[in-house]
Parts: sequence; C-alpha cells; structure tokens
Amino acid sequence: MPVSEARIQPAALRSSDMDMMTPAQRREHERLVASYGGAYDDPELKALIQQVVERLVAASERPDLKYRVTVLNSAAINAFALPDGSLYVTRGLLALANDTSELSSVLSHEMAHVIARHASIREDQVKQAVLVSRVISDVVNDPDLGALAMQKSRMSLASFSRGQELEADAIGVGIAARAGFDPYGASRFLTDMGRQSALKNASVGGMSSTTPDMDFLSSHPATPERISIAIANARQYSVASGAGTSSGEKDRNAYLSAIDGMVYGDDPKEGFVRGRKFFHPKLGFTFLAPEGFTLENTSQAVLGANGSGTEALRLDAVRVSGDQSLGQYLASGWIDGVEVNSVESLSVNGFSAATAVARGEQWSFRMFAIRFGSDVYRLIFAARNLTPELDKQFRAAAETFRRVSSDEADSVKPLRLRTVSVGLGDTVEKMAGRMQVPDRPLERFLILNGLDRDSKLKYGEKLKIVAE
Repeated sequence: MPVSEARIQPAALRSSDMDMMTPAQRREHERLVASYGGAYDDPELKALIQQVVERLVAASERPDLKYRVTVLNSAAINAFALPDGSLYVTRGLLALANDTSELSSVLSHEMAHVIARHASIREDQVKQAVLVSRVISDVVNDPDLGALAMQKSRMSLASFSRGQELEADAIGVGIAARAGFDPYGASRFLTDMGRQSALKNASVGGMSSTTPDMDFLSSHPATPERISIAIANARQYSVASGAGTSSGEKDRNAYLSAIDGMVYGDDPKEGFVRGRKFFHPKLGFTFLAPEGFTLENTSQAVLGANGSGTEALRLDAVRVSGDQSLGQYLASGWIDGVEVNSVESLSVNGFSAATAVARGEQWSFRMFAIRFGSDVYRLIFAARNLTPELDKQFRAAAETFRRVSSDEADSVKPLRLRTVSVGLGDTVEKMAGRMQVPDRPLERFLILNGLDRDSKLKYGEKLKIVAE
C-alpha cells in the first residue's frame, strides 16, 4: 500500500558505486529502489551475495563486467539486472532460496540476460513504448488514456521472450557450475517457485495482482518444461565432472545463517497483512476484511478475494479536492455503472465518508470513499451477485476502518525468518506448527524449506520458520 508523500529510501550502494553512475542511471536506480519499498540494509547478507556474484562473474563469459548489488525491501519474489550492471534481488526471493547454489542460479540467470544483451534489447523496446504512449496521450489529449497505454506497454514488456528465458537459463547454469556451485540449484529453485506461485494464486482465489512486472513469479514462470530443461542442463555438468546427480557447493548452513532474522512478508513501515486484518502503522489506520477473505498488500493497493473468487476488494488512496464532496466524487464517473440514487453520505468512525453502488455486466460494486487526513481512501468491494446480505457484510467491513493509536502502532513487530534446528521427534507437522503465519502454515513451511509432505527430518538439521 503506497504512502502518498514521496518516500524514497537511501539506496544500498556505496558512494563510490553511485559516483560511477550517470545521472540518468542514478535516477533509474532511485526510482526502482523506491518502487520496491526501499533498500534492505543487512551487511552480512549483502556481503554473502557480493561474494557469490564475484565468483559468478569470474566464471562467466564476460569477467570484465562489473555488477552493483542492491537488496530490495520487498516481499515480492523478484530479481533483475539492468544493462549497466545494476543487479537487484528482493528479500522475498532470498527467503524462498535454501542455499547458495539456489541463490547463484537466480543471480547467474539475471547476469546471463546482461551478457546476452537481452536487457539492452528490452530497454530499447521500453523506450519505444514510452514514445508511443506519449504520442497517444498528445493526440487524444487525455492523460488517463496515455497512462493506461503506458501501463499496458510495460505489462507486455514485463517478460523476456520464452527463447530469451531458456537461453538465460542455459547460460546461467553453466556460469554457476563453472563457479563451483551445484548446477541443480536452478531446478530446485524453479520447483519451489512454481509451488509458491500455485499457493499464491490459491490464496487470492485466482485473482492476479495488478502489477505483474513487480513479481518474478509472473515474468519467470516455472513451467514443468522449463524445470526439465534446467535439470538436463545441470546433468551435462554433473556427468562431465563424474559426480552423478549432484555436484558443486550448496553451503546451506552459511546461507541460512545469513538470512536468519531477515524480515519476512510485508514490512510494517509499508503496511502489512495479518489474516483478514490490514494494518498501516505509518499512516495510522487499520481495517478488517469480511470473513473468508485473503488479503495481499501490493505497491499500488491492498487486494483481497474470497476462496472461490466470487468476491473481491481493493483499498487504495487518492487525492480529492476539498471543494468536491465525496458523494460527488463517487458519482463523477471514475467507475462505470454508478447508480446515482444509491449515493449517500455517512460517517465511518468519525471520518466523513460516502458510499454508492455500481453495476456492470459481470460484477457489482459497493464503493466507499473515506476522507482520512489529506487523502481519500477508496474501499471497493466487488461481487458476482451483490445480495442484500452480502451488501450488509461489505458495509460492516467498511465500518472497521479506524485510526490506530501511536502506542498500538509502536507495538507492531514484523515477522522474521528464524533458522532453527530439528529436535528429537520433530516432524514437518510439528515444525509447521511453529509458523506464525495467517494461513496454510504446513504448505508454507514445506515450500519455504523445499520439502515434501512425507519428508523425513534429520536431527540437528537447520530449517526456516516464520516468527516474530
């Protein structure tokens, strides 16, 4: 959930690295860091990633290239490299990986895009898309239409082509293997990424995020074909070394030690989800979604849906002129099908608000606009069939929007990854019971650790759980 005012956090680059950037590169870097919630500052973790990158560069086809690493403070699972050698990885991706070989597979894949000039080609395409969108905007004199065109262009360019992805996979596995890492790290990580993607889709009732370019799961689909090709690529290096099905370094314990204590999921500074509750300590408000809803906090909005995908919600913030009433705003046409006679003014826990109903061909909407500080929060509930009983539930959920006290905000602690040792008699079920997550603790524990339901745990083995 975005904060209205600018909130660019310091970029995690040394001043010498920043000095090497051109002004345009520096602006792009700062924009990217800000769009992912800022940089995540953890010197030990950054040092581990830098060591992995240096080994990969030395073993790559272009050992002369230099890379600058930034860890992004985002729960999204993503990594990418820019043509200038800026390499980015989110803490959400780091949480999913289980050893240095899996990390190396992701980093070498992104480096391969740079080596093969895929990133440069895509950058040229993006520049062309910007030009096209400006032409559209100028011709029709409609900034909203121009922005929509730009958004669609960026969405279409969010992914590399299938051929480019497979080429980067093959180059990346080779780099990782020559650097001494287990080449099967790529197939293991792709498998876990596919499981995480399936869990994410199931959790939000099949409703996809509005920001596909923010997530590695969308731009790097872990298809069975891609996994099988990654295994075949790895087998070439294993056979060459005479090591059978596994070779190279994994260094699981060192990796788990480096991510121990890392923030997991949403950072409370940017708002977070706990079950049906969304809480934003910095902005000072909270609300509770209806029963059966699962929430997701994205950079643009809070999204939610029930398990069947027949009901959904969206919470975001906009600026509305003080001389326009909230009822007038709801009826102003920013959403089609508003029933003007349904517009009513009301108060939500002391805040001025308005509500209305809009109906489309497939969905009906109960909308709320709540003035909170200098912003207006739009809470939009959608249903395939907006019955009176369902409408009553939506109204009740909107009434939970309230201010939080400073003491309540200060008491919020983020969830973190904790590295723990398997004890005598521990099973996957017992370990999953220690996960402080809002839903599906067993599934999340298994995916987080690359385990199956019937996996046998070893005494003393290091595993990841999520806890405060």
